[in-house]
Amino acid sequence: MLKSFNWKNIAFLLAATLLLILLAQWSGYFKKADKGDIVIGLAWPVGSRNHMLKEGVELAVDEINGQGGINGRKIRLVVKDDEDTVTGGVTVAQSLIKIPDLVAVIGHSASYVSIAASAIYEEAGIVMLSPSSTSPGLTQKGYQFIFRNIPSDAEIARQLVLYAARQGYRRMVICYSEDSYGLGLANAFEDHAKNEGIKVIDRISYYAGVEDLERIAEKWSALDYDSIFVAHDVPDGAIFIADAVKAGISVPFLAGDAMDTPQLWEVAGKAAEGTVVGSIFNPEDPRPETKDFIEKFSKKYNTPPTSYATQGYDAVRLLAAAIEESGSTDPKAIAAKLRTFKGKPGVAGSHTFTENGDDVGNLVVKKVVRNGQFQFID
Repeated sequence: MLKSFNWKNIAFLLAATLLLILLAQWSGYFKKADKGDIVIGLAWPVGSRNHMLKEGVELAVDEINGQGGINGRKIRLVVKDDEDTVTGGVTVAQSLIKIPDLVAVIGHSASYVSIAASAIYEEAGIVMLSPSSTSPGLTQKGYQFIFRNIPSDAEIARQLVLYAARQGYRRMVICYSEDSYGLGLANAFEDHAKNEGIKVIDRISYYAGVEDLERIAEKWSALDYDSIFVAHDVPDGAIFIADAVKAGISVPFLAGDAMDTPQLWEVAGKAAEGTVVGSIFNPEDPRPETKDFIEKFSKKYNTPPTSYATQGYDAVRLLAAAIEESGSTDPKAIAAKLRTFKGKPGVAGSHTFTENGDDVGNLVVKKVVRNGQFQFID
């Protein structure tokens, strides 16, 4: 009996010791997870098409770290160049998700890169917050961890439709490019136009020249059109506007955010006068968030911020707020907290996230070309 009793006690002691060791290891793991740097990735074409977004991101990180970090922990930013290609984006995404303690990635730039990379972040359970990808397709897969803090093409189209309706436009033409941006924007515009009682009488993606456009314009006139929406990038969209005016077309033009560039009037010349563009970020916004950011950015970099710099800055601030308010660096908790943000103040405007990760806050601004310059429309 005594021998049997000793063996049972030894087995019990071994099991208890093993359990204590495991508990100590798990305790150390969780303590480690709650300490150290909070790692955020930046996946962006920093070497070719940075557009000062990296500077906006770094300004926000420096400010947060200078104020003691998030719940006492500093942000460590890991920057990788995705070269604005699908291959580069996928490669960068695969390398970022291997970094210990990574909680989120700000990126990517182009929608086709973000869409390809999003599946990698989703499977890895890492939050991706894109500051510039506008394709509706990015947030239509039911993903849990994928967000954008920029209006989608669909939201920009909706706001332009509302503007068109207020102007009394009722019979419109759409000129679009045969790519994901042009098709997505054109389709979204037509869908929202129906809801506002605006009829799209024709859509074109190609014309052979000014003479061909004259012939097409005669058909439009017979259908009693009153305005044209241009879902194009530059320079092609600007060339269309110039050719349209040469063809005798004199109705108002509306365009998407890809036309928010001085190239619009540099290419189209006087034909661009009066063109209304839906875009993001109004540097003349009197809100203190915007004014303070412009002052700080200009002081640090000796140049005014671009809209991309603004989006990058807001992306960091939104992620930091989600981590701080949730009290967790678990990407699931961060994603859940982002979805609760309704009217969250930012430099670019107020941010409101939907369940699918879209930002439908007060972010779209409208500009009109006057005397070869953009003027903001209230």
